[in-house]
Amino acid sequence: MKKIGVIGAGSWGTALAVTLSGKGHEVRIWDLDETHLKELSENRENVRYLPEVKFNDDLHVVFSVEEAIDGADIVLFSAPAQHFRSALKGALPYLKENMVAVNVAKGIEQGTLKRMSEIAEELAPELKYVVLSGPSHAEEVGRAMPTTVAVASKDIKLAEYIQEEFMTDRFRIYTADDVVGIELGGSLKNIIALGAGISDGMGFGDNAKAALMTRGLAEIKRLGIKLGADPQTFLGLAGVGDLIVTCTSMHSRNRRCGIMIGEGMDPAEATEKVGMVVEGMFTAVAAKQLAEKVGVEMPITFGINDVIDGKIDARTAVEMLMTRDKKNELD
Repeated sequence: MKKIGVIGAGSWGTALAVTLSGKGHEVRIWDLDETHLKELSENRENVRYLPEVKFNDDLHVVFSVEEAIDGADIVLFSAPAQHFRSALKGALPYLKENMVAVNVAKGIEQGTLKRMSEIAEELAPELKYVVLSGPSHAEEVGRAMPTTVAVASKDIKLAEYIQEEFMTDRFRIYTADDVVGIELGGSLKNIIALGAGISDGMGFGDNAKAALMTRGLAEIKRLGIKLGADPQTFLGLAGVGDLIVTCTSMHSRNRRCGIMIGEGMDPAEATEKVGMVVEGMFTAVAAKQLAEKVGVEMPITFGINDVIDGKIDARTAVEMLMTRDKKNELD
């Protein structure tokens, strides 16, 4: 059994900590919010973000990042994407050469327009980096409902190592070496999920949502290919798989936020009402800038970003998308 440090005690970090400790690993979880840590320690569950999922004896709440990482074989980063840089910087003094870093944040950093692996490469070029992504609501993983995800690394042996250590009879893992595709699929689907929620909130039907998801996937694939991803990745778990679950489930924060926007709520108010980080709200801005930078057409992403920015309302965005110039589907 391994020693695993978890950086970030939101719903997803907690669900993975519960899963890994349930396998017999010694897991230590830490978060920047000390009040939250005290609550975790006292309640032996994450009442705020993952209620009614009890901790077992192999899951330890610790009160410093050093204690979480000290002696670890694997360090799992589950801070939100916009905080991954600061989380990694805080961990660097304690990371050792033999440790494997697993990132589960899904997003593109605002300003730099970098994926999480690019941030890791910038800050720690020798870091043994693995990304884990796929259709995986924390609420279901924490309750040991069957879930399947993908792990990717430039070094396939690292991906296979994490597959071996993380996989259970309820948490199945496939390996890949397409870090770019896995990261982009997990990040960009959150934008499309906002759009799916907006569509639902406006009272549109299944036809509209199916079209939005399908054309949204085409945008994700288009940008991915431009940035060097394998097109096949977007037909897999971190692509269409994650897109389906995020666009259709009420567990999805992005979809719930979109529903409220579609019903007429101000985007900032909708985000606040969700009560947790809505990654799609941040990623939409970064994705639009990235697409403009590399010259990729992403009309759905641009329209959703304009709604978030308050430049247009949701109905105007729909009209603009539906009345665009005629296209061939494969263009």
